[in-house]
Amino acid sequence: MTDIETTPVIPLPAALARALATAGAVLTLASTFLAWTWTAAFPGDLTIYGYPAGLQVITLIGAVLALVLALAAYGVPGLDRLTPSRSNNPLALISLGTFAVVWFTIIAIAVDLGGLANLEPGGYIAAVAALILAGGALGLPLDRHTADSQRKSSWAAHRMLGIYYRAYRYLRLAKPTTPKATTTPRAWAERLTIAIATALALVVFTYGIGIDDDASETFIGYLILIVFGTIALIHAGLLDRYAAICARHKGFAAGLAFAAAAVFPFTQSNDHNANLGVSILIFATVALGLNIVVGLTGLLDLGYVAFLGVGAYAAALVSGSEFSRFAGVQFPFWAAALTGMGASLVFGVLIGAPTLRLRGDYLAIVTLGFGEIFRITVNNLDGDSGPNLTNGPNGISRIPDIELFGLNLGDSHDIAGFTLGRFANYLFLMLIVTAIVVLVFTRAADSRIGRSWIAIREDETAATAMGINGFRVKLIAFALGASLAGLAGTVMAHVNYSVNPQPYQFAGAAPPNSAFLLAAVVLGGMGTVSGPLLGASLLYLIPEKLQFLQNYELLAFGIALVLLMRFRPEGIIANRRRQLEFHETGQLDIPEQATLTDEPSSITSVTKAGA
Repeated sequence: MTDIETTPVIPLPAALARALATAGAVLTLASTFLAWTWTAAFPGDLTIYGYPAGLQVITLIGAVLALVLALAAYGVPGLDRLTPSRSNNPLALISLGTFAVVWFTIIAIAVDLGGLANLEPGGYIAAVAALILAGGALGLPLDRHTADSQRKSSWAAHRMLGIYYRAYRYLRLAKPTTPKATTTPRAWAERLTIAIATALALVVFTYGIGIDDDASETFIGYLILIVFGTIALIHAGLLDRYAAICARHKGFAAGLAFAAAAVFPFTQSNDHNANLGVSILIFATVALGLNIVVGLTGLLDLGYVAFLGVGAYAAALVSGSEFSRFAGVQFPFWAAALTGMGASLVFGVLIGAPTLRLRGDYLAIVTLGFGEIFRITVNNLDGDSGPNLTNGPNGISRIPDIELFGLNLGDSHDIAGFTLGRFANYLFLMLIVTAIVVLVFTRAADSRIGRSWIAIREDETAATAMGINGFRVKLIAFALGASLAGLAGTVMAHVNYSVNPQPYQFAGAAPPNSAFLLAAVVLGGMGTVSGPLLGASLLYLIPEKLQFLQNYELLAFGIALVLLMRFRPEGIIANRRRQLEFHETGQLDIPEQATLTDEPSSITSVTKAGA
């Protein structure tokens, strides 16, 4: 077991520390209703008394959360449910997040406006109050790892156990079992919990995406509180409890998630944010297709963006553009989508058949070469350097909008008093496409072929010895991932009105590119459904809101990957199987489904004893 000691960072009596944290939270909350600076030149206009704005709103939320957790530490009835772990760590993390937001704001005001003289008394009060809050929280007994817990335990037995378990699952063709949801009062309460959490997530996302692009300071403060808040939820045990509830109501949780995404356009008065949503869904869908190749099968594909380009170009050629080589041909959307998917699938098979017998770095180099060959080829098919098929570097432009069931997605439509613009229409279409891709991914992952992919990923030699045709299985993964990318490329061609060779490269200043897609899968969590969706959302939205990062995108990707590999190598949303490979055995429990017998406790007891 991992050794945990409960000690404060700052040696204070527990009663005094708790009082300081509570008082600091109250004072920080009150300071948000005061003016922090005298001029409205700072983003958010922090000059108004009695009306928090910008970073003051973020500070207010952090202070309220800290106050609630501080009251829970006093044992206020009902609030104890917010910390199932019964730990003070969530309070400390929220307090540090609030402290970081306040002091970042003070420093930003001093730097942007030219000195601390630009602060109003409210700013000084907020700085002192946040310091009291953080000091009090760090004076509480906190759960911390001891030095002995840092020693690496032997995890070879766990890995072998995982391999044997997957082999057993493959031979038995057993599907993971999930407790069935019931209609008891407890089940309805759990569904209400999922609904409330989904609504809160929609509010948080809507607030973040609604921050003005020129208010980068406000977005940085938003990110700071989100990061500390998420870690606090993990330490409180709320995320584990919520994940367990969602596992019992998978269909309901997924339906609510898509419903929340469908509600998003109705919360926006600006079609620009709907455009961001469409772009995020397109790239998240492509990343989910790449997740089949990288996350499930373990194949490093560095040229995956080429399949997105194949689908986009194939659809553009048959969608009625006057600049298309087949200008007189205009397929309906469903036929254009099938054309894009089919073309990508064919290229996936043609590229995969001669190369998938390679492994590791050699396969990565070949796929990287394919990606560059595709970009160079479409750049030269202009009638001069080669046949006139893609119009060379100019690409294919003026691709008409999609028409579905008599509705032109390029036109605005009024629904229940809300006017939905062009990008809102495409957002609804991409939600349908994303749902299809998620369904294909989950059904494939839970099938016999999906378990074959996982076996190949863990140990191809052992999987082959078990009778799995490694080449055929990998080719199916390659072809399926390519076809899903082609489907997303079909929609992207219509959304952007045009296709050209420039974006389809390994790395670039803006997505789509292979580095972006691979980073989304790795950062979000390989082998999961929600991981690539979250990773693509973060990697697209953060550079969009923080304009100064756009010229340093690859540097930011590199730093993020280094930090993640150090502190959470399995990704933000972890796959339980992969967690066993990256963490000490004492820190993780084997999930109930990971058993070789009918007694779930048998393997858990064996592994703990072996640790």
